[in-house]
Formats: sequence, C-alpha cells, structure tokens
Amino acid sequence: MPATLPPTSVATNPYRTLLRSAVIALTICVPLVVLCYFYVDRPVAFYVAKHHVAKTPELKLLTEPPPLVQGWSPLVAAVVVAAWAWITPRHWQRALLVACLTLIVADQFRQSLGDVCGRYWPETWHDDNPSLIGTGAYGFHPFQLGDDVGSFPSGHATRIAAFLGVFWIAFPGRTTRTVCLLVGLPLAVSLIAMNYHFVSDVIAGAFLGGIVAQYAATLAGMTRRMSMAHPRESVEN
Repeated sequence: MPATLPPTSVATNPYRTLLRSAVIALTICVPLVVLCYFYVDRPVAFYVAKHHVAKTPELKLLTEPPPLVQGWSPLVAAVVVAAWAWITPRHWQRALLVACLTLIVADQFRQSLGDVCGRYWPETWHDDNPSLIGTGAYGFHPFQLGDDVGSFPSGHATRIAAFLGVFWIAFPGRTTRTVCLLVGLPLAVSLIAMNYHFVSDVIAGAFLGGIVAQYAATLAGMTRRMSMAHPRESVEN
C-alpha cells in the first residue's frame, strides 16, 4: 500500500504564499498607478507628442516582438510537447512551454481587465478612437467595452512580463535575470515613447504579467518552494 503524504501545512502551502505575494504586489502597484494617473501620465504623453518621439523608427520596431511572440506561442508549445515523445524533457524546454502558455493566459486576463477598467488611449490610432492627444479624452470608464477603451493595463507589457517572468523564476541566476532586464525594459519604455500606452498602463501590465508568471511557474513545479512542498511529485517528474 503506497505511503500517504501528509497534507500540505499552512507554513508550506505554496498557494497561500502566492496569494500573499500577489497582494503585496498589488499594494505596490495600485499606489504607483494612482500617482502616475494624476501626476505623470498626461505630462509624459504630451511631451512625447510635442517632441515627435514616436516618429523614431527604432522605437516602433521595439513594440513589435510581444504580439509576434504571442502569435507563435501555440505552435512553439505544440512542437515542444510533441518532441517529448522522443526526447527527455529538459528544464529549459519546460520553461519555454510554460512561458508560451503563460503569455497567452496573461494576455487574456489583461483583456478582461481592460473591459473592466475601460481606459482611453494616449493617442488616436484607429477608427478615430477617443484619446488624450487626439480628442482630449482622459480617464477610466468601467465596463465600457471596445478597443477604444482598452489602454489599461498594457497588453504589450503584460506579455513581456509574463513571458520573461517565467525564465526569471526558472533560472534565478544573475546572467538570465540580467538578460531579462536588458530585453524587457527597452520594450516597455518603447510603449511609452510611442504613446501607445500611459506610464501607469505599462506599470500595471508589468505587475499583472509578473503575478501570472509566478502562479504559472509555481503550478508547473519550477520553484523551489513548490518542489519542497510536494517532494513525491518532484521525484516522479
């Protein structure tokens, strides 16, 4: 008769730890968003528009990878899983699979929050959408659905943080985390410099992506805490 593992104690419950971490992240994120909403978002958007920063072609190129990676993520995930029929799964392959799936889930979560928050964009980009620069529209309009009120939180920032966040957790070494920062920060800044998003949109998206990445990495057993809480599962995997 197989031995029965004791129930996970409160002290080692990874899901309670995750919830606590998410609450702490939100207590940091919300004040930053409020501060930026009243004192940072509009001045930065007006500065970008006045100095034509968005006309820099290199900045536009930096905004293209997040949706491109999302578009390829299902195929990459399928190839990785199919390859495991012939090869032993490696840690980096697991991380890649989890990162692809996390990006997709995080962006869907972001779309739900975008409908709930209903924020106008900094600039008018399509179908004469209301915006701060184009029409003087600014603010949140909760539960007003449509692409013209989907600025908050930033989908690009959410994708960036979700995808890179998994690697940040799965490979906690200095080199990997430095690469994540060198890749993620320019991509995030480009969203503001192109007036695609307000500063607070990017901050909220980064926090959202990071939270989803933490949950995904833990559920996938890629964190030390999860492995210690479920030793048998770690051995079998």
